[in-house]
Amino acid sequence: MKILVFGSLNIDHVYQMDHFVQAGETVSALDYQKNEGGKGLNQAIALSKAGQETYIAGAIGQDGLFLQDLLQSGGVNTRHLQIVSHPTGHAIIQVDRQGQNCIFICGGANQQISQQMMDDILAQFSAGDYILMQNEISNGDYLVRAAHARGMHVILNPSPLSPALMDWPLELVEWFILNEIEGAALSGKDSPDDMLDALLSAYPKAHIVLTLGGDGAVYADDHERLHQPAISVQAVDTTAAGDTFTGYFFHAILAGYSVSAALKEAAVAASIAVSRPGAGRSIPLYAEVKAQLANQQ
Repeated sequence: MKILVFGSLNIDHVYQMDHFVQAGETVSALDYQKNEGGKGLNQAIALSKAGQETYIAGAIGQDGLFLQDLLQSGGVNTRHLQIVSHPTGHAIIQVDRQGQNCIFICGGANQQISQQMMDDILAQFSAGDYILMQNEISNGDYLVRAAHARGMHVILNPSPLSPALMDWPLELVEWFILNEIEGAALSGKDSPDDMLDALLSAYPKAHIVLTLGGDGAVYADDHERLHQPAISVQAVDTTAAGDTFTGYFFHAILAGYSVSAALKEAAVAASIAVSRPGAGRSIPLYAEVKAQLANQQ
């Protein structure tokens, strides 16, 4: 059983700010870093650091070869990573003094992934394998259909939201992992309980993980609902929090953990990530998470 992360790889330009820039305002950044990022890259690194054998598929330009190096050094199998003529995708990230962030993304190579490329890569995976995807690459709707047709378990993190995503074949998704903004958009509801009720009504066979920031996370399926409180820490940079949570949660699920145990492991991993600057490099190793879990018992 393999897990393939088919997603984005970005170069992150991170600016430490006193506050987020407003319309018409020009301010000086407090600091700048150039980091590795992209939801696909971050989630693949999180899975691998958790101890999961992980494959990644996606596209980068020549300017993004250092992203491939980082993935390989983190134990991720990059044989399905394509190098194309377009520049690598990138993100502009502002991080304020409270550790909150705002981000805009230029897709670059992430938007050059063709259906044929997807077919060629999926042909090397089998029924029963898992695919973890987001909404930062081209032809995402096709990828859902093609992976499902091969009998793969489809995991969707519907981020970032877009109008086109509402037309994806979401009934084919087995696992949703999403935050409150995404949950509200997909369900049309405001409260977490109402979001979960609406999503399960629309997709009754799905497993849903709804992350709630400082309020933790909730899991729901057609017969149970579980809540995991957030782990309280001083946040430095929340950029990779959700991706760390996602990677660690699905490592635990694939390893046969209970959902409750998977939620706890993911929450601890995310709490460590937000206490550090950066995205991919802030994701903890499993030994750190294990030690933190032992301290809480």
